[in-house]
Amino acid sequence: MIQPGIFQDLHPDKLQNLYLQRYAWPGPIIAEEPKINTKLIIVIPCFNEPSVLESLESLYNCEAPKCDVEVIIVVNHAENETKEIKRYNQYTIQIINEWILNHRIEHLSFFVIKGFDLPEKQAGVGLARKIGMDEAVRRFEFLNIKKGIIACFDADCHCSSNYLKAVYQFYQTTPETNAALVYFEHPLEGNLDNGVYDGIINYELHLRYYKNALQFAKFPYCFHTIGSCITITSEVYQKQGGMNKRKAGEDFYFLQKIFPLGNISTINSGAVFPSPRPSNRVPFGTGKAINDFLENEGTSYATYNPKTFNDLRILVDKVSKLYWKKNSESIINELPLSIQEYLSKIHFLSHLSKIKKNSTSESHFIKSFYRWFNGFIVLKYVHYARDNYYKDINILEAVNWLLNEISTHKLYVKDKRKALMCLRDVDRSQ
Repeated sequence: MIQPGIFQDLHPDKLQNLYLQRYAWPGPIIAEEPKINTKLIIVIPCFNEPSVLESLESLYNCEAPKCDVEVIIVVNHAENETKEIKRYNQYTIQIINEWILNHRIEHLSFFVIKGFDLPEKQAGVGLARKIGMDEAVRRFEFLNIKKGIIACFDADCHCSSNYLKAVYQFYQTTPETNAALVYFEHPLEGNLDNGVYDGIINYELHLRYYKNALQFAKFPYCFHTIGSCITITSEVYQKQGGMNKRKAGEDFYFLQKIFPLGNISTINSGAVFPSPRPSNRVPFGTGKAINDFLENEGTSYATYNPKTFNDLRILVDKVSKLYWKKNSESIINELPLSIQEYLSKIHFLSHLSKIKKNSTSESHFIKSFYRWFNGFIVLKYVHYARDNYYKDINILEAVNWLLNEISTHKLYVKDKRKALMCLRDVDRSQ
């Protein structure tokens, strides 16, 4: 288990911070006092990770922002983990500490947290992120910096050379920002098998197609939900209860709590480059998608049918009417069958009645509606429509539909790589 550090002035009782007292992982863990100009803290979960030093090098080689930066690496494993992984994690701690000794730089401080033998039921990437992010909160609170920036990163990621400057400057120029997602691109070439890069083209196309198809449907929270791209202020992180302890999908569920607050942005001036490697660590996500692609020997990649988003758009267009219309059933009866049946399945009218009853205005109603009808509920609808109404279609066909819907001129892209470049341009321009 993690042992608290010796820097007792960071103890939550002395900081008089409710979040740290009631909800945070126990600490302080890091003994060293934070530098007074620390405004950005990056948190990296690390589990059995051979590429962590490359990630640290990527951050080390970044241009210096006009603040001090900390990087907290949480090397972690469960109490029931194999002896081999426990030994490798111990070795990882050793090589990171050796690397730190040889990479001292004025504006950048690296710290390692030994998250060993964590409770079996909780151990995973969510808890590892939480441990590091809670420690970041503790350090910002000691400095009395309420809007200190906490950034998530991964132990197999790289970043653009201006990443640190881009994140810091964005929050300085838009101080109302609650959270922001850094632009990302998966590497499309390198020292992995060619099949991996074919797979990541398909998977990233799927990610960007889904996000922009939701935007076509006018759903209000259209952001990528990739953990290594998350940045958030310490104040907002605490307000929404901190990171969850999920073993997978922690990033998606965390952001569903953040999006309804508004003032969410994308940082397009810098970039994160997540790894495209295959993995079976978690039941979904990039690694699992690439592994499945390779196991299926690169067969045709399918994604959600555009008809799903056409139907969703019809519902979104009628949300404001649901507030004013006393007989909401008459509006629901006008919706496509895929929507009608899904709404019935999730007891929509009952939820709608409660939301309307507690709403004082149309704008209040809409905000409350989407706090409930969030990205998770929408994703479940998309899966329901796929399973019962609209079968998945070829990814290139789907992307071409989307490009023609959001472009001012007609086009047809025959190459997946070119299609991906088009969607990257779309995301970069928003």
